[in-house]
Amino acid sequence: MKRRSALASIGAISFGIGSNENAAEIVREPYKVKKQSLKTDIVVVGGGTAGVIAAIQAGRAGQKVILIENGSQLGGTTTTGGVAFPGIFFAWGKQVIGGIGWELVQEAVALNDDTLPNFSIPHGRHHPRHQVRLNGQLYAMLIEEKCLEAGVQLRFYETPTRVAFQNNSWTIETVGKGTNTEITCKQLIDCTGNGYAAHLAGYKLLREAETQPGTLMFQIGGYDFKSLDLKMIQSKYQEAIQKGQLVKTDFRNNIVGLLKSQGDNIQHILKADSTTSETHSVANIQGRTALLNTLRFLRTLPGLEKTKLIDMQNETGVRETYRIDGLYKITHEDYVTGKLFDDAVSYSYYPIDVHDENGVVPDHLKEGVVPSVPLRALIPKNSKNFLVAGRCLSSDRLANSALRVQASCMGMGQAAGAAAVLACKLNKTPADVPMKELRQLITEHGGIVPGIA
Repeated sequence: MKRRSALASIGAISFGIGSNENAAEIVREPYKVKKQSLKTDIVVVGGGTAGVIAAIQAGRAGQKVILIENGSQLGGTTTTGGVAFPGIFFAWGKQVIGGIGWELVQEAVALNDDTLPNFSIPHGRHHPRHQVRLNGQLYAMLIEEKCLEAGVQLRFYETPTRVAFQNNSWTIETVGKGTNTEITCKQLIDCTGNGYAAHLAGYKLLREAETQPGTLMFQIGGYDFKSLDLKMIQSKYQEAIQKGQLVKTDFRNNIVGLLKSQGDNIQHILKADSTTSETHSVANIQGRTALLNTLRFLRTLPGLEKTKLIDMQNETGVRETYRIDGLYKITHEDYVTGKLFDDAVSYSYYPIDVHDENGVVPDHLKEGVVPSVPLRALIPKNSKNFLVAGRCLSSDRLANSALRVQASCMGMGQAAGAAAVLACKLNKTPADVPMKELRQLITEHGGIVPGIA
């Protein structure tokens, strides 16, 4: 039989042609939700910037780890959020955040033939000069590989519905696509960014009456910025705002800035909130609607007729929602004076960076100042066997506006992962782990601990 005839015969059989028309069908029972119970040492809720590092740290240190992520990939702000320029790792000519996060960033840069900034040159008032540009999707694949190599069990598309502490262990119930899972663990780390697991556990959360706007990351093109009549464009833009066709806060009332940046971190979505599926849906819809309306407007103007959308993230990035009420709250004064805490476990370095409807004017740190993060700020009041890492740590709003950035969250994530490891091994709650042993474990895995040369 000739090859083409053979393939045709196989195809015919596959579709039941020339035979019993039901021969290729398999009778199955309707799908049932898979219910299961799992047991592990450490559960990390949230696979974003901090959660990935916490999980890898715990796995590399020999603990069994389950990482729960309600999205489709790891990396959070850096990947799904599209802010693929984490920073800042160096301060005043010296590296202050290293460890697992820095290892992963370096590998992502090398694998894409990218270039690291020259950290020996001071960034002055322009801190983005020291941020590292990454291929976000490459980074997502790399950190997933690193989690698997560390023995971390990844559970995508799942979210906790109940968190309870009993018999000195945590029980986390999750729901996902066709799954209903009960996970028991010794230590729990909340890296959701919203304090969601802490809320389910019954711990107090803090939030401002007015939160920072979110941003949908995208890229536009199809025009020559240098040849544009910017005065005309600005005038037409203001007319569209006055007529109610556009909203001035969507792009900080700065259409020229939008065109110059080609969409890089310029959009503002007021009251963007990622806490629940409903609030996050609203933020996503608002961001996409504003972008679509603006694209249509731009294409009506001379020189912008061919404006096109080149790329857009799937989700709106959110800067601020809830924070835990921790054993210690990092204040603005603590941050800008670089207070060195007795229980410091990581550094943070970034200007105070509060966004509002008019944009953002960073308030840079004074020369030589490098803030630190105490372990107590990662532990909710009245908690046992529970930690947080990332932007939902205990801090006031101004301090949080700087602490929330990726490099700082990576340092916290590694510290939280290490604290959970020691708490498991010593059968203690994280607040009681010996600081000397904790700092030693962090440094053994490349982390930089304040006060240790």
